[in-house]
Amino acid sequence: MSAPIEEPVAQINVRVWDLPTRLFHWLIVVLFAISWWTAENDQLDWHMLSGYGILALLFFRIYWGFAGSQTARFGNFLKGPRAFLAYSARMFERPERPTPGHNPMGGWSVAAFISLLLLQTVLGLFAIDVDGLNAGPLDHLVSFETGRRAAGLHDTVFNFLLILIGLHTAAVLFYWFYKRENLIAAMVTGLKRMPRSIEPDLHFTSLWWAVPGLLVAGLIVAWLALGYF
Repeated sequence: MSAPIEEPVAQINVRVWDLPTRLFHWLIVVLFAISWWTAENDQLDWHMLSGYGILALLFFRIYWGFAGSQTARFGNFLKGPRAFLAYSARMFERPERPTPGHNPMGGWSVAAFISLLLLQTVLGLFAIDVDGLNAGPLDHLVSFETGRRAAGLHDTVFNFLLILIGLHTAAVLFYWFYKRENLIAAMVTGLKRMPRSIEPDLHFTSLWWAVPGLLVAGLIVAWLALGYF
């Protein structure tokens, strides 16, 4: 007697990512690439502008991590060691157990990105080049030696970010080819394929709540860029 044929699970597109979260993600990608290119080609004025853009986005993302939609909030995706280890143990399972938003491992990857980018941009505010002709807007607050150390750490953190980007890219490809889950498309459209039977009831914050976060982030960065500290 032949085994019964399992019917495919009905799936639907579920909205999981809001517009501010998606824009933050792709603008960071663009500005990070610009920062790298301008540094490599000694376009330091443009390098500083891209750095200010990244810093403003980071301040906004921190705000949005508390005021934003459910899947964007830190409390939603930063899980404890038990959840992290439990997810690691089943990482090679197929199909993937649907997660509306970041899984426990991806959540801490996001936190690491934000932390390292914040550290790198803040170091750039104090950095001084070897001849002292180019410096960050807050270089007057530190000695020349401290500014040079900040510049060296600025370069070191960039290398750690490259490692993290490599791991992130590998994870995206792993999910795409092994688990058959397109994380890139979800971050573009905001939609994720999930079984109809477990459609999540997610809360999305009004876009109007993004306005005060953007204004405050822009004002803080403008204040720092002008050296008013």
